[in-house]
This record gives sequence, structure tokens and C-alpha cells, in this order.
Amino acid sequence: MTGMIDFLQGELLAKSPSEVILCVNGVGFSLQVPSSAFAALPAEGAQVKILTHLHVREDELSLYGFVRAEERQLFRMLLGVSQIGPAVALRVLGSCSVAQFKRFILDEDADSLKTLVKGIGAKTANRLILEMKDAVQELAVEPGPSAGDQMASDAIRALVMLGESRAAAEKAVLAAMERLGEDVDEERLLQEALLSR
Repeated sequence: MTGMIDFLQGELLAKSPSEVILCVNGVGFSLQVPSSAFAALPAEGAQVKILTHLHVREDELSLYGFVRAEERQLFRMLLGVSQIGPAVALRVLGSCSVAQFKRFILDEDADSLKTLVKGIGAKTANRLILEMKDAVQELAVEPGPSAGDQMASDAIRALVMLGESRAAAEKAVLAAMERLGEDVDEERLLQEALLSR
């Protein structure tokens, strides 16, 4: 059933850190999305293609949307872990990049998982590591980021660790980079992002 609707392409009517409304041939589709998708989506009114996952339960059909293929791949892997549902899987994707998550699992870094992903305790973090150690080897992660991208990623992670949502952290860091330029050092970038929250 998961491959029943592979993607949707149409006009982005509305977006929030948790949901997008997409108009496809006159039909409005509501898709739940990870907060990481919010910054990657174009402005409302633009045409966009969103990868999808149809989650089937006895009493409900839910449609989830992803901007990047590797995020959908990880989402599906997470659903295969015992006691992990769509809500937790979305929180994982909204808290760290696919590359970061893969590194945490391979390094058996339960502390980082607990720190970054709200609602995940020691038991869940260790279960993720145990059940996903082999599976994450197959995750196709995009090539490494540039120095500027890495600095922005580190600043976003720092804000998330301070309690900011990933969507708000991304917005603050991107706004700070626009004002300061990519040549700024990480400490100055973080200070500016903190002020623009």
C-alpha cells in the first residue's frame, strides 16, 4: 500500500511546519510533513512536487509528504522499528538530518538521539540503535555539505538543543546568514540567530 501514491505535484496552497495543503487537478490533499520540510518548500502558490507515503491503519488513511527521497526512506525505516509510529518518525526527521541520524546510529550515540529528539528516552534511543544498525547502511545520504552549509547546520542544531523547534531554528539561521553573509564565523552566526528568533 505504501507505493500506492508515490508523489503529488501541484500548487502549494498552504504550508506550516507540520502540514502542507497541495492542490492537484482541483483536489486538495493534506499531507503531514516533518518540520525540516518547511524551509525547503517554495512560497505558497508555487508549483511543487512532494514525495508521499500512505500510512494505513484499521480506522484511518494518513498521507505523509517529503521533499527529499532520503527523508522518506528513513521515515519508512523508522516505522519498521518496534513501538515507533509516524509521530515519532516525524520528530526524528524534524530534529536532525538524515546524515546526522545515520551517524548517531552507526556510532551508537544514544545520548545525541535523546538530546535532539524530544520524547525519546534511553530505551527508545537504544532500541533505534539496535534495530537500525544494519538498515541505515542502505540510507542514500546526499553528498556532504559545503563549509557554509555545515556551519548553518551546526547553528541550527545548537538552537534545537536550546529548545527551539527545528523549523524556527532553520528560519532564524537562514535569516542571520542573509544579513551577515556566508563568510561569518559560527559564533557570530549563532549570536545573530539567537537575536532574530
